Amino acid sequence: MKKLIVVLILLSVLFVSSGQTYEEQTLIPTLEKYLAFKPFEGLLSYLHIPYYGTVISIEERGYFAFVEFLIRKGAHFLMFAALAVAVLILLPKPRFWLAFSITVVLAVLDEFHQSLTGGRTPTVQDVMLDSFGAFVGLNAWLLFTKFLFLKSKR
Repeated sequence: MKKLIVVLILLSVLFVSSGQTYEEQTLIPTLEKYLAFKPFEGLLSYLHIPYYGTVISIEERGYFAFVEFLIRKGAHFLMFAALAVAVLILLPKPRFWLAFSITVVLAVLDEFHQSLTGGRTPTVQDVMLDSFGAFVGLNAWLLFTKFLFLKSKR
């Protein structure tokens, strides 16, 4: 039952965040307050990320919007990594590819839900990022559990 609750909590967080407009979610005022000295600006200025038919960079968006973009995409990646692991733990064996497939379907549904929210744009790139997060999360979990198993045999 506890395993299901974790999955439901993660899905609830996704549902709420997908239903918020960009303005409701923006981190820019907080970033301007706490990162006013613009840490790593020089290093970050080398990043140019192709995304949704454009290139995202500090030059294109400005420092705070670029950092917010990185945080948002990192949150996508980590959320779907966590969701995939939670689904994996919930399922009976064999489960890796089933957990991955379920998480990809959830990523598609998340983007569809975003399409119903004003000011939000669903993208295939986000589904790909979410899927990659799920894949990395599942593999990290498998490596972690194998390491624990090997360590416990010593």
